[in-house]
Amino acid sequence: MVCRMFRLETEVDKARRDLLRTRLRDTNTAASPVLRALRGTPGERDVPLHVWAVNDTDDLAGGLVGYTWATWLHVTYLWVDERHRGRGLGARLLAQAEHIATTSRDCSAARLETWDFQAPRFYVKQGYEVVCAVPDYPPGVTEYMLTKRLG
Repeated sequence: MVCRMFRLETEVDKARRDLLRTRLRDTNTAASPVLRALRGTPGERDVPLHVWAVNDTDDLAGGLVGYTWATWLHVTYLWVDERHRGRGLGARLLAQAEHIATTSRDCSAARLETWDFQAPRFYVKQGYEVVCAVPDYPPGVTEYMLTKRLG
């Protein structure tokens, strides 16, 4: 049966996006004992986690942007300026984020995505395991999801 009572709209609408996210989160929380247990705790929401490498003049040499949620650290971005690569700065940024996630946010695992031309070997060297590979995402590139048990 086709529902004809509703029109479909395609414009970007941040208020509707936020409403949809709230309703989906409520539905998921009601269906999952783990998410219900998180209700009202700091782990219920995404808590930003940033680590920056800057010099005395505040020049950015590198940084990590992520968040923690449900005992997981999610690394969204990790970047090191080309002039500082190969010197351990990326490993230090990642290790600091993992330290914060385990010591003050009760995280027991981490996850991230990277492309084949970026740094999958770097993350494997840091103890991460490839759990998923998506070929041709985007075309000609493979995306990897990696995870690591922390602590």
